[in-house]
Amino acid sequence: MIERYSRPAMKAVWSEENKFNKWLEVEIASCEAWAQLGVVPRAAIPKIKLARVNLKRMDEILKETHHDVTAFLNTVAESIGEESRYIHLGMTSSDVMDTALSLQLMEATDILEADIKELTAELAGLAIKYKNTPMAGRTHGVHAEPITFGLKLAIWFEEMNRNKHRLAEARKMISVGKISGAVGTFATLSPQVEEKACHKLGLTPAPISNQVLQRDRHAQFVTTLAIIASSLEKFATEIRALQKTEVREVEEPFSAGQTGSSAMPHKRNPELCERVCGLARLVRGYSVTSLENIALWHERDISHSSTERIILPDACLALDYSMNVFTSVMKGLNVYPKRMKQNMEITRGLLFSQRVLLALIDKGMSRQGAYKIVQRNAMATWKSDTKKFINLLKADKEVMAVLTVAELEALFDYNYYLRYVDDVFQRLGLTGKQWIEQP
Repeated sequence: MIERYSRPAMKAVWSEENKFNKWLEVEIASCEAWAQLGVVPRAAIPKIKLARVNLKRMDEILKETHHDVTAFLNTVAESIGEESRYIHLGMTSSDVMDTALSLQLMEATDILEADIKELTAELAGLAIKYKNTPMAGRTHGVHAEPITFGLKLAIWFEEMNRNKHRLAEARKMISVGKISGAVGTFATLSPQVEEKACHKLGLTPAPISNQVLQRDRHAQFVTTLAIIASSLEKFATEIRALQKTEVREVEEPFSAGQTGSSAMPHKRNPELCERVCGLARLVRGYSVTSLENIALWHERDISHSSTERIILPDACLALDYSMNVFTSVMKGLNVYPKRMKQNMEITRGLLFSQRVLLALIDKGMSRQGAYKIVQRNAMATWKSDTKKFINLLKADKEVMAVLTVAELEALFDYNYYLRYVDDVFQRLGLTGKQWIEQP
């Protein structure tokens, strides 16, 4: 496991102790199901519920058996004695392991859902705060037209809402149990045992299984985590780009006493966002492995098992950590509206080129003719270090033949681009009262 990126709650989910306790929960639930059907004596259930797993003893037995489930069953048997003969009745190893794994994945998902909720709330608050803060919109990394910083954050907010729904769907997909025997035929069990045990565990019985739950379920889960990690990378990459010295419109938190370089004391690096980007690559790699785990031989092999012991805990740990890191970045984000305004003006009015184009068309020019006139003046602005776009347009006879100076100057207004910001926020349900007042 990636211990460095282990937060306590998620680390506890994937601990050996929790895993084997989940195995025991499945075994006890199955015994209770058998008891309801009259196969296991009801009088045995209180004793069975006292069963415990001794991890140290299990390790000792494992050295001999080389099989973790049999080692588990042996140490459980030692903890309760005679009643242990009812444990694992008619079951195969994967009945226990896969069903318990579903319980762990559900616990992990609960933590990730809470992470998403916290980040989404933070994005909402910032989006509202900077709803009307203009900045340069960029396409291909080049100035396009003005947007607002709040709109940028609102896009992230809505994306995280989609991720919330994706995770909920993935949770449904892995919230299933399988207690159907060696190859899924219930030959040594009963569908009723599976139904009763799964109900007690809060799971839905898989409609059909072989020796394992089918791995497309787990692949959907891990690919969902990969999508969420990629969203975080997208957001973090944008902050990194906006933190570049030449831009410096936003900046991730930099605490007193923090250092950015052993050699250059002036450095303030976006290392938190870079960390988020790096871990997204890791989680995406795990999604590929999860997809490759779908294809197993016949009714089952264990080629998926060794990889899942790594990719499932690590993907959950890495994403939990990444969301926590990125949420902390957003909570402490430094935003520089004055710099945003300065950067919009470095192209000396070129951001308004479409408004000029449309104004000329509105005056009766053909689109092609108007485009050539506006582009000609725009390219002259690009080539000059000092000339302003509006001044070149004022000096252009073809422009001034159809536009007055007042009409032309009125086109160069940043507020024009804010006209429908409220409408967009209304679409998203981003109202100040809803988000600012929440804890």
